[in-house]
Amino acid sequence: TLFRSTVKKDDSVWWSRLTKQEKRPVFLAPDFDRWLEESDAEMELKAKEEERINKVRVESRLRKDPFANLKKGYLFMYNLVQFLGFSWIFVNMTVRLLIFGKDSFYDTFNTMADMMYFCQILAVLEIINPLLGFVKTGVLPAVIQVCGRNLILFVIFGSLEEMQNRAVVFFVFYIWSSIEIFRYPFYMLSCIDTEWKLLTWLRYSIWIPLYPLGGLAEAVAVIQSIPVFSKNEKFSISLPHPLNFSIRLSIFLQIYVVMIFFGLFINIRHLYKQRRRRIGPGKRKMH
Repeated sequence: TLFRSTVKKDDSVWWSRLTKQEKRPVFLAPDFDRWLEESDAEMELKAKEEERINKVRVESRLRKDPFANLKKGYLFMYNLVQFLGFSWIFVNMTVRLLIFGKDSFYDTFNTMADMMYFCQILAVLEIINPLLGFVKTGVLPAVIQVCGRNLILFVIFGSLEEMQNRAVVFFVFYIWSSIEIFRYPFYMLSCIDTEWKLLTWLRYSIWIPLYPLGGLAEAVAVIQSIPVFSKNEKFSISLPHPLNFSIRLSIFLQIYVVMIFFGLFINIRHLYKQRRRRIGPGKRKMH
């Protein structure tokens, strides 16, 4: 039979021996696994004190950002505004498509351009935010997407009336808004440390069909605009004598068609890596 007894000392001093009498009873045996000498106790206390000091030093180095809540509030409002803007575009385009059918393809720019202008001008902040350290995403994918979209919107559609009544405008705007109505609410909830699993899956999956379709629609828009720019020579620069050379936007756009698919490859690779980190095989539980 094992009997354990815990004896509390009246005075916190070290005993010279275990029992009062010099000879230890045969039935009494110390537990050497838990035996502690005075020197051992001092070393243990010293180690704990060093651990406490190191912990304080680490915490002092990792000081909390005093503007963390302000940054989160700014990012939350930015994503909320963008979500509302693209949702307005998506809902209105869907309603017009159901009511007017194919006829809605040809007046998309006249009805949706102002809101799209607003959203895409605001999207420039997506390049600034990682540069300032507000978000941890890469700068290059943001530059490719924002600059590419703004070239399509402001140069291809905005400056050419001949392009504004074409069906390709509908497909470009509809694909853009379809992507963003899932992306922005995901980031909005991330600002308040909230995750909705269905939204997370949609954010990291909806791009699989939509990004290639969006790149294709943008390429079609550029190809359709090349003859128009070749004819009116808009944004072309003629160099004086003796160079006698013209820099034509139509030539640049022919090169840009190839660049669209190169940029699309970079963004798709970036999104694929993000998807693997969030919902890929590495996130599955081992049974």
